[in-house]
Amino acid sequence: MQIKVLGPGCPNCKTLAKRTEEAVRNLGIAAQVIKITDYPEMMKYDMLGSPGLVINDKLVMSGRVPTVAEITTLIANGQLEKTEPPAKCGCKSGCC
Repeated sequence: MQIKVLGPGCPNCKTLAKRTEEAVRNLGIAAQVIKITDYPEMMKYDMLGSPGLVINDKLVMSGRVPTVAEITTLIANGQLEKTEPPAKCGCKSGCC
């Protein structure tokens, strides 16, 4: 699992990075936490406010610093999305 913390390096960005690392430790999972400070790279995620949190290349939070509990939930949800196969709609048109 790859987790990115987006932001210019401000105190809120650093707090988000620390809380994210704590959430990963609490979950006991293998995850890579990457800090992204490059503005063009951050804008690839259509982030409107910093800091931002990206899990599995999906922006899941921006503009505030979530609690460790919130981050833990976001990471757990990201793991589910990564491991669960997509649901089939049953329409028989071949879309799934």
